[in-house]
Amino acid sequence: MTLISYDPSNGLVLGEVSVVDQDKINATIAHAKLQQLSWRQTPIHERSRIISQAFKALIPFQDELAELLCKEMGKSLDRGTGEVRGALFSGSYYAAEAAKALAPHTDGSGVQYRPLGVCAVISPWNYPLAMAVNLFVPALVAGNTVVFKPSEETPLIAERFIRLLNQYLPEGILNILHGDGEVGSAIVAHESIDLIAFTGSQAVGKKIMASAAPSLKRLIMELGGNDPMIVLEDANIKAAAQFAVASSFENAGQMCTSTERIYVAESISSEFIQEVTALASQYSLGCWNEPHADIGPIINAKQVRKIQSHIDDALSKGAHLLLGGHAVEDRFIEPTVISGITREMAMEQQETFGPVVAISTFQTVSEAIERANDSTYGLGAVVFGKQDAQHVAAQLEAGMIGINKGPGGNGDSPWVGAKQSGFGFHGSLQGHRQFAQMTVVS
Repeated sequence: MTLISYDPSNGLVLGEVSVVDQDKINATIAHAKLQQLSWRQTPIHERSRIISQAFKALIPFQDELAELLCKEMGKSLDRGTGEVRGALFSGSYYAAEAAKALAPHTDGSGVQYRPLGVCAVISPWNYPLAMAVNLFVPALVAGNTVVFKPSEETPLIAERFIRLLNQYLPEGILNILHGDGEVGSAIVAHESIDLIAFTGSQAVGKKIMASAAPSLKRLIMELGGNDPMIVLEDANIKAAAQFAVASSFENAGQMCTSTERIYVAESISSEFIQEVTALASQYSLGCWNEPHADIGPIINAKQVRKIQSHIDDALSKGAHLLLGGHAVEDRFIEPTVISGITREMAMEQQETFGPVVAISTFQTVSEAIERANDSTYGLGAVVFGKQDAQHVAAQLEAGMIGINKGPGGNGDSPWVGAKQSGFGFHGSLQGHRQFAQMTVVS
């Protein structure tokens, strides 16, 4: 059985990979478990060096990888190139930082960080290299071996990337298995999997958690967002509008920290909406290799229909369409601006994951905070304003909060979600340690 990969901008076949069966899953995990016995005996700084050098060795391939990523996922060439370069840098950087984080403590506490065993990594299609690297590098540095299942939407870039890396890594420490959700379920349920690192939907995360419960497998999960943005009446309107449009449209809105819900003070709403609509109207649709295209295709027809259903639902319940609002060729969604969003609309309650600026107004700051927090999600949040911005940020329920900028922190900050957007976290010294077993020897 094969998994066919398509160019989302035109539906043309790009290639295919073999889908694994249960026997292949069993054999791969057994091999990873065996190889882990020797990998864990390799000193941590040697593991770090090997991984870092492997990523550096891929620099000559970055243009090839970027083109394949763009064709398969649909993002523009500059963004795809940025992701590849960022992944190669992060792989080497995280290898070094994880080695520091996981070294035994020298303060007399006896704290050590030991490998857990075999780690299952399941990553999404919207950032197919960046999200995977963030998970499997600290897992490997910790002395675990990895069984990696990429998204079935982007198998080719994952296959090529892992094959290249494995030319420079010890055999069997980083393994790739292709398939859909059934394959992912079989991997996470396997008795020899000790840790599951997952980035994806809230619904799948809950299934993984249930599957992990009988054997209490360790979990590190980022489960999407429905990020709010609050624009206070003393905000820099132009800067706030620029961020709102850029964040809502980045990667065609297919980003877990995209701005999904905007609450703007009534007193400045007309000016803000006018500025947003003018900026959004300058965006154009196009394929990955069209230099003037700002918004690429949606990953598949199912996601196009979901976005369109959210737009139609909002309009049927009284929202106002100010720009766009339609699917094009069942592959693209026009840059869209909608105002008058209310609680009853799917666009407020769920993750739309498309190029839509969804705006609502508020009269009191407490109302804005309450609506921003009225969600099971809690990945990112943003506040634009001056006098009360810090006060508002302190009351928002999210793992990452940006004041007059996007969420996500600076440098090696953790990538963390609150509420049902996260279980555990990764990135930073503390995040790297979640890929290991803390042990106290006295």
